[in-house]
Order: sequence, then C-alpha cells, then structure tokens
Amino acid sequence: MPEELKQQISDLGLPAYRSKQISEWLTRGCRDFSEMTNLPKTLREVLQEHFELYAPKMLRQQISREDGTKKFLWGLVDGNSVETVFMRYHYGNSVCISSQVGCRQGCSFCASTIGGLVRNLTPGEMINEVLFTEQAAGDRVSNIVLMGIGEPLDNLENVLRFLHLISHSEGRNIGLRHITLSTCGLPEGIERLAEEKLPITLALSLHAPEDALRSRIMPSNRGIDKVMRACRHYVDQTGRRISFEYSMIRETNDSTQQAAELAGLAKSIGAHVNLIPLNYVEERGMLPSTPETIRAFQKVLEDSGVTVSVRRRLGSDIDASCGQLRRKFQKHV
Repeated sequence: MPEELKQQISDLGLPAYRSKQISEWLTRGCRDFSEMTNLPKTLREVLQEHFELYAPKMLRQQISREDGTKKFLWGLVDGNSVETVFMRYHYGNSVCISSQVGCRQGCSFCASTIGGLVRNLTPGEMINEVLFTEQAAGDRVSNIVLMGIGEPLDNLENVLRFLHLISHSEGRNIGLRHITLSTCGLPEGIERLAEEKLPITLALSLHAPEDALRSRIMPSNRGIDKVMRACRHYVDQTGRRISFEYSMIRETNDSTQQAAELAGLAKSIGAHVNLIPLNYVEERGMLPSTPETIRAFQKVLEDSGVTVSVRRRLGSDIDASCGQLRRKFQKHV
C-alpha cells in the first residue's frame, strides 16, 4: 500500500514526497529504477540496493481480426506464465486477469485446470497484469474482471490486497464498482468476501441448476443449496446484485427445463443471468449450444421475469478460452 511505501522511504531517511514520485512511476508500469528519471541518480541507486522490480515478459500476443481483442501470455519471474485479455466495449476498455498459475477446481469444460494448480499469484503480479497489458495495448483500462486462469476465492487474501491496491487513490485508482470477481462458488470464500463489504460485482459460475449435473461438470461443487445460502449472505451484506455466469454446453445444460430451474434460482436472490456460448477447448471435446437453443433458453428466463444477457463472443478467432494459449505455449517449450 502507498502508506507502507511511505514508511519504507522514511526508514531510508528520505523525504516523504519521494514516495509519491516512486508510486507514480510504479503505476505507469516501470520496469527498472533507472527509468525514474525525475529522481536523482544516487536515489535510484539506493532504491536498486534495497528493492527489486519484477516486470512480466510478453511471451505471446494474439490479436483478433474480428473485433480487436488482444490476448497476452505473460512470463513470470519464476518461469511460469499466465494469460490476460484486453477487450474493448462501448462503455470502456476491460482487462480480464488471472489470479493463479493453473487451477485446482477441475471444471470439465475449462483449459485452465488441465495440469492443476501450480501456485497463487501475488498482488503485485496481478497489478502487473493490468499495468503491462495497458502498456502493450496502448490504451487505458477502466474495468477489471478476475475471470482468467485460476479461482480468485482460492487465493482470497492476495486478491483482497490486490483490490485495495488497484483501487487506491494514489495507485491505479480503478473504482471497485468497475471490478468483477468470478468464482466457481466456494461458499466459505463468498461469505468471507461478503464481510469485506466491497462494492465489486460478484459473478457466480453456476453452469447447471441442479447438483448431479453441476458436480459432473464442476467437481468443486459444494452443493447448490450451500452456494445459494452464501450468495444470499453476500447480497444481504453488500446490497450488490450477483450475476450468474452460465456456459451453454450443447445437449448438456441447455434444455428449456433446465432454463426453468435456473430461473427459479436466479429469482430467489434477484440475480442477473449471463449466458455464455461455450468456447471450444480441444482437450475437452464439449460443443457450444446452437444459437437457436440459446435463444429458446433465453426466452424461458425472460418469460420468468429474469434479467438475462448473452455474452458477446470476443476473440473467437484466437485462443479465447482461458488457459488455451498457456497450454499451447507449454507444449512447444
């Protein structure tokens, strides 16, 4: 936090205003202390002696010819890598960041979980995803989505610190209302997050309206009743509406009966439903629902009084699904 930086600068016997100068450089995505050209050379040498800067290395970049979506594979200091996506919308630019290297949740349609969890990302590494993706894309980001590789609530303490840092007035200053956290539904994590009372948007990756199917496609399922109780607690504590993310998988979770069951869950807590045409993952073999099926599913929800949207498919001509680019890179190194 900036307050901690001020204390560290004070401990070195330096004037307090230097911490603001250093913080400004850090929020620009500075790669080396030598770049801090408004600081005396002697001070830069002191910083070099006492601190370390870690900047990610761009290993791969993909740019969609259809809509300009940009996907980056960032190399971390320990040789691991994560994906970040830059997307343009009418309301501003969004960046989708990863919170872990790999994932332990085991969702059957997802590439991120193939190979399991390697490690958690630090708050600084998550901030770097935002800063260096902005830098590489050549444009500012106004919205952040924690929906990349990993389960944010499985790395909750680091994610909470990231949220406080990225929204700090002396940091990148992105408002918490412009941040969405997506989770597969870890009840204890949802309840812990609720106690923070942060005005972020919580997106629950539901993907099935009943336990037998949800457990089959999402092995981390702790029981829909338990997840819904945690979601109600979150709504009560924060006053924020939850969004249900629902990947449309052909002949698996896309019947009108399942739509009716999903409508009941959504109405019970006033949730918005976001239908997501599945991104095909070669290793998984699951197919997206047809456009006709998605429209019929959507109609059932709307007729039941549920607010529903169908996610615009960005980057469909690149490795759009989380984890795909990382998997391809790993196979060729």
